[in-house]
Amino acid sequence: MAENGEEKLLAVARHIAKTLGHNESMADDILQIFSNFDGRFSREKLAEGQAGEDGSGVATLERALNSLDGQISRFVAADQPIWADPADSAAFLDTIDELVAIIREWSPMASEKPIGICLTRADDMMQQAMFRIEEEFRSLMERGAESFGLNPQGDAGAMNHRFDSEEEEDDDRDFNNGDDIQIPVAQPLTDYDLIIDALPSATINDLHEMAKRMLGAGFGKACSHVYSSCRREFLEESMSRLGLQKLSIEEVHKMPWQELEDEIDRWIKAANVVLRILFPSERRLCDRVFFGFSSAADLSFMEVCRGSTIQLLNFADAIAIGSRSPERLFKVLDVFETMRDLMPEFESVFSDQFCSVLRNEAVTIWKRLGEAIRGIFMELENLIRRDPAKAAVPGGGLHPITRYVMNYLRAACRSRQTLEQVFEESNGVPSKDSTLLTVQMSWIMELLESNLEVKSKVYKDPALCYVFLMNNGRYIVQKVKDGDLGLLLGDDWIRKHNVKVKQYHMNYQRSSWNKMLGLLKVDNTAAGMNGLGKTMKEKLKQFNIQFDEICKVHSTWVVFDEQLKEELKISLARLLVPAYGSFIGRFQNLGDIGKNADKYIKYGVEDIEARINELFKGTTTGRK
Repeated sequence: MAENGEEKLLAVARHIAKTLGHNESMADDILQIFSNFDGRFSREKLAEGQAGEDGSGVATLERALNSLDGQISRFVAADQPIWADPADSAAFLDTIDELVAIIREWSPMASEKPIGICLTRADDMMQQAMFRIEEEFRSLMERGAESFGLNPQGDAGAMNHRFDSEEEEDDDRDFNNGDDIQIPVAQPLTDYDLIIDALPSATINDLHEMAKRMLGAGFGKACSHVYSSCRREFLEESMSRLGLQKLSIEEVHKMPWQELEDEIDRWIKAANVVLRILFPSERRLCDRVFFGFSSAADLSFMEVCRGSTIQLLNFADAIAIGSRSPERLFKVLDVFETMRDLMPEFESVFSDQFCSVLRNEAVTIWKRLGEAIRGIFMELENLIRRDPAKAAVPGGGLHPITRYVMNYLRAACRSRQTLEQVFEESNGVPSKDSTLLTVQMSWIMELLESNLEVKSKVYKDPALCYVFLMNNGRYIVQKVKDGDLGLLLGDDWIRKHNVKVKQYHMNYQRSSWNKMLGLLKVDNTAAGMNGLGKTMKEKLKQFNIQFDEICKVHSTWVVFDEQLKEELKISLARLLVPAYGSFIGRFQNLGDIGKNADKYIKYGVEDIEARINELFKGTTTGRK
């Protein structure tokens, strides 16, 4: 050992002298300096070495390479996995370590032709060893997963035993009910704070030792490629078993809406499992296998997760740039909320430089979903504007557009906090006392009211026009009062619209019943008793005719709200009954005419009240 060490030392000294010496004289001077410094560098020994430079130093290198070559060839040619035997795997790693040490030690002298030839041979041996260790690396990952029950039907399969295909509870926000589809979907998970041990600990340690050798030998890219391809296949299979299909954006856009709703539900569950369980587990596995090599760990992790992440983000992006049809709002909100809630996971899991593109893309698509939600509200505005004023609703009842818009807004406001966030991220400027969501809702309400005003003109009877506005106005106020929409629009808005409804009530009464009231007024200037009697008799006759006609017509009209209906009846009774009672009482006291008053009086006071009570009994379907 000592002799070999001295030979190597002399070889190094000769190499330095030859390298630094520009001519023979300068090389001799350098050799003289060495000999003065250390007796082992005597000119005789150095000269002997120079005379036979291909001698003992190169011979020692060749002997070492011959020994390692035999060992490496034996391992490379082995039919059985090397890591099936701990003794073999340890010996193989030791052999690689020795070869790395030799290459590192002799590389400074690579310019010397005999040594350069030996180092080329050593590189070839290293490449053979790396090819075999790459195979062992791949095989060990696969065998380790199988032995740990984490083959593509293990980890994902076991996880999916926590999944079923039970029918979801009805969601009031859904406007469509699709057929049940038996698919593997997750049971609700409330705790994602768990990490899967993707491989046995012993296997991870072996993989780390292999990775350390491959990276040390300059084969880091090959190691990362093998690692990422194995784990990527596992992730893709896991996502498939979570129910996700690989769909292009075009395929998503062509899916029928009911099928797409189911796909969104599966996507939400899978995204939570992937971002909160699978990706953190892969991150930990990467860090353990490539411990001490952070760049390799980051690159490998990115390669493992990139495909699955792009699959998740592409689906979300397809939803964001898809149809802005109003009925899609609620599922788009679900996707938006899922992306928002997973942003901390995107930030923490993809925190390194290699994953920054994925992290930034997730943020971009999340914001694009917010734009889609704002776009859907714009489409709702257009829907209201374009709704034509064609046929009148029978009996002045509730218009379908009123029912649709109010139920839609009530359902939307169940996600009030999310909508507040979406609209605050737009470029709009809120007023001093209102949020942008409040401004948006107020604007939609204004559009709806304007639309209803136009539709009311379809009715030729002004009284029926006011009944229509009264019905729809009352419905709007009730829907606003009973939910989060009222919190957004505020008490002042509700008070103003209650006043509007009362005004419609007064206009209805004025346009029809006030005329009746005019017939019950007596002109005291009529000439004599006979003149007054004739006038009252004519008025009573006209009253009977008009009262019959009004009651006949108005009894077919609709007032859907029972409280409003009672208020109307009470108001009409208070208006008409006292005046009618006073009129017929006076008529009965008109001398001879009064004695025959029963011939002209068709209705008693109780009859008037009964007829009023029969008003507004038209059909009230479609109120909800």
